[in-house]
Amino acid sequence: MSVPSFRKLEADLNVNKTTLHNWKKNRPILYKFIIESYRDKEILRKHLDFMVEQKKYIEEEINLTKNRVL
Repeated sequence: MSVPSFRKLEADLNVNKTTLHNWKKNRPILYKFIIESYRDKEILRKHLDFMVEQKKYIEEEINLTKNRVL
C-alpha cells in the first residue's frame, strides 16, 4: 500500500501542494491521519472486491446445485 501522491491528495481534498507540504511539516498528526485514511480505504476496497468474488462463486455453486436437484 503506497502513499497517495500529492496530486491525488490535491484533487481529493481540494487544496494545493503548498497546503499539503505545510500540513506535512507543521501538522504531522493531521497529515499522518490523512495518509492512514487512504490506506484504510484501500484495504476496505480490496476486501469488498474479494467479497464480490466470493458472492459470484457462491451464486455459481447454488445454481449448479439447483440444476443437479432439478
